[in-house]
Amino acid sequence: MARNAYPQLNRFKTPEQFRARLEELGVELPLDERILSAAEGSPLAEPIEVFDKTVGNRWCIHPMEGWDGTAEGKPSVHTLQRWQKFARSGAKLLYGGEAVAVRHDGRANPHQLLLCPENKGDLAELLRSLRATHIECFGSDQDLVVGLQLTHSGRFSRPYADGKPRPKILYHHPILDRRLEIDPTDDSRILRDEEIEEIVSSFVLAAKMAAEIGFDFVDIKHCHGYLGHEFLSAHTRAGRYGGNLESRTRFLREIISGIRDEVPDLPMAVRISVYDTVPFRAGEGGGGVPEDFDNCLPYDYAFGVDRNDPLQIDLAEPLALVQMLQRLGIRLINLSCGSPYYCPHILRPSYFPPSDGYWPPQDPLIDVARQIHTARRIHRCFPDQVHIGSGYSYLQQFLPLVAQAAVREKWISCVGIGREVLCYPELPADTLQGRPLRQQKLCRTFSDCSTGPRNGLISGCYPLDPYYKKLPEARELKKLRSY
Repeated sequence: MARNAYPQLNRFKTPEQFRARLEELGVELPLDERILSAAEGSPLAEPIEVFDKTVGNRWCIHPMEGWDGTAEGKPSVHTLQRWQKFARSGAKLLYGGEAVAVRHDGRANPHQLLLCPENKGDLAELLRSLRATHIECFGSDQDLVVGLQLTHSGRFSRPYADGKPRPKILYHHPILDRRLEIDPTDDSRILRDEEIEEIVSSFVLAAKMAAEIGFDFVDIKHCHGYLGHEFLSAHTRAGRYGGNLESRTRFLREIISGIRDEVPDLPMAVRISVYDTVPFRAGEGGGGVPEDFDNCLPYDYAFGVDRNDPLQIDLAEPLALVQMLQRLGIRLINLSCGSPYYCPHILRPSYFPPSDGYWPPQDPLIDVARQIHTARRIHRCFPDQVHIGSGYSYLQQFLPLVAQAAVREKWISCVGIGREVLCYPELPADTLQGRPLRQQKLCRTFSDCSTGPRNGLISGCYPLDPYYKKLPEARELKKLRSY
């Protein structure tokens, strides 16, 4: 699709106009007529029980990958101000806002936070500051639940200052190997079973440190193309960690078992990419097109797709995975999809692409609706679990109206926001306290929060946040934009 071939959402001034656009596209979203405050009985204000704790409302802050830590993996002043935004948001379920590496060689960038003994005190201070800020804003943190996402970046590891890829892979991928310049005949980058066992131990040790710091739970990341997600698609890998679904989930089950043995009182959650697609690239005119996969069929390089047509979703295995997690006592699951490295349009719909991306191949509302409907299907199958929905930020002024209706109609338990909170952290509090939306602060999906980190700059909202506007990186970023 040519750039700007679909309308921006700020053209729609009323729910009726927005609903007409949805009908034009042939997609359905739950949509309320007006935002309700907590005093008016907003569904988003309802508490929910998680881990025998009461979460004060249905807003969640997603875990995001920070690019503003120190070389040692400690929080910086930029990290601190981001976490204070999460605290001021009014959301009561926080993943710490952060994906934290469990090993240096598994960092996605040389400024990602690293959970190791040397950094425990710094992360403890970060958590203390978050809770203190929340108490200052809302009077108490008794109904605030804060977790920490644990991750290893696997194929997308870039741990060193030179920023070059140092991929740790589970199998050869015919398209992604080429992108990362991995020789398909070179098996030296493929993790051996013994190395995987060491990584499992690293997750367990990190979980123990997270509990000692005071986090309420840990999330075991299995999404967005990182190592946990790649295990789910390791159909072609031989041995204990590849092949059938039982073997492909062994890594996750061993982490869960190890944490239970070492820290029995620490609750766990999992964030999953429940469906994927083939890698996309910029085609003629810059619009996104799928890479040629004719020679890759049946497509055994993804999770949650039709092997014979990997552009289509197949939820048979994702539903089996969620059922397995239920048997294992994992009640909190964050539902996402795809990977920002090779198909950003399906998980992070945007009007403007990042500098290394492509213009959306279709109206992003279609991709938003796909995420919301997929989460609805999973939630209907497992209504006793707590599911967090993703993909809402593109909805902008209609985000609270869709989120409110989705929770009321039991499409989802809680609604998560990520990039939206970077520019407008007060959105949950404003909606619940009956204040009008501050339209000028809404995320317009300029993708600068991706373009900056892709080019070694710290993470943040440069177009809308005064904190980032005044940084020297803001001037540099303007030169990098693709629009």
